[in-house]
Amino acid sequence: MEELIQKLEQQEQQLNEIHATVKKLKKYFLTTIIISILTFLLPLIGVVVSLPWIIKTLTASMQSLL
Repeated sequence: MEELIQKLEQQEQQLNEIHATVKKLKKYFLTTIIISILTFLLPLIGVVVSLPWIIKTLTASMQSLL
């Protein structure tokens, strides 16, 4: 009986360790996803914001050549 209780306590300790590891991995994956999204979206937003200025500059350059 005592051996069974000891095994159950051991399993509980192992489950707690697994739970802690899974929580850390979840935070790591969430951070990785957020960083990946930001590295894609920030340049995209920069291009969208600067596109009118680029078009205006290129149009002015083309008109001065003609």
